[in-house]
Amino acid sequence: MPLPASRSVRVLAATLVLLPAVAPAAAPPRFPAGSVWHQNIANAPLHPESTQMLQTLAGLGGWGNNNRMQIDFSLHVHQSAPADAPRYEVVPHRGSGEYWTPDCEALPTTMPVPPDAAFEGQSGLSCNSSSSDCHLLVRQGSKLYELYSGNLSGGVLDARCLAVWDLNAVYPPEGRGEHCTSADAAGFPIAPLLVNADEVAQRQGEPDGDLGHAIRFILPNARMATDSALGGVGGRLYVRPASHAGGPSGPRGTVPYGVRMRLRPDFDMSGYNAAARVILRTMQRYGLVLADGGNIALTFESDRHTTAKWSGLGITPQVFWNGAGGAAAIQVTDFQIIDTGPRIGETWNCVRSVAMPAIEIFLNGFDPA
Repeated sequence: MPLPASRSVRVLAATLVLLPAVAPAAAPPRFPAGSVWHQNIANAPLHPESTQMLQTLAGLGGWGNNNRMQIDFSLHVHQSAPADAPRYEVVPHRGSGEYWTPDCEALPTTMPVPPDAAFEGQSGLSCNSSSSDCHLLVRQGSKLYELYSGNLSGGVLDARCLAVWDLNAVYPPEGRGEHCTSADAAGFPIAPLLVNADEVAQRQGEPDGDLGHAIRFILPNARMATDSALGGVGGRLYVRPASHAGGPSGPRGTVPYGVRMRLRPDFDMSGYNAAARVILRTMQRYGLVLADGGNIALTFESDRHTTAKWSGLGITPQVFWNGAGGAAAIQVTDFQIIDTGPRIGETWNCVRSVAMPAIEIFLNGFDPA
């Protein structure tokens, strides 16, 4: 959960022939090809302390939930809100009075909320934001609205943060701003880094298919690095592509907020089905990015608004750790950490940045990496 400034303490050939083509209900939100999230890191230089950081993380317990690379399917994404969708005013969180500025969109503001949208883990537009993250993710045209700690009541949305992303833009290395959070603690967009059932279904019929984008992941805060020498609040720190750190509290030698790591190229995928191999190849080529604090490592988009369903793809919450079919359970030491730059002490002094339209990126040759 975000923790910003002034904030309180987030036989193969035969198989391929038989796989049906799946037409997606709507394309999931994605950024232009030049975005850091679409950067292929398969051959990117490793961080010089990659092995040591991962060994330290393993010594701290590895993944959360008893070192299980579990999947959470509770985040819904409304992928195509109509132009006439109802818009609701966003107000500060009613329980705490918090709303994080300048990190989040200035108030007063509104966001579109289609009647069939739903909060994280819910079937509708009510959520207990005092005990749950209560994300609400809605795309309308080229805008992606991501609400954190929200609830719809009395005709308004109360929340701690609304981050609006321009899906036609390529953001600079500091994202929406240095030391700025979003609806995700690391300052990341959420929906574009989720795994979507329709995109997996489309790619599983390809002999070498992947999803073409990084995937967000989560670790317990006590397993993420701190370093008081960097001058951050409470020793908090992050690395690119993050722009913010939540509440890390682990030793210096472990992985930091924002770390980007790739599955080793020699990882044994035998025992995994075609859909799972699409996800594994994505981890090898585009990697995982550390987005938030918590116990369930992976967050995939729910299949509430998709044509393909996770059960039909054979993707269960435990697919990457239970060893079914002889598949190898994925450990943190099966990854490699790439070098994305120095550690940055978290001051919580957000300075918002300006995204560049994709056409300007093309004309000016800007490198988001």
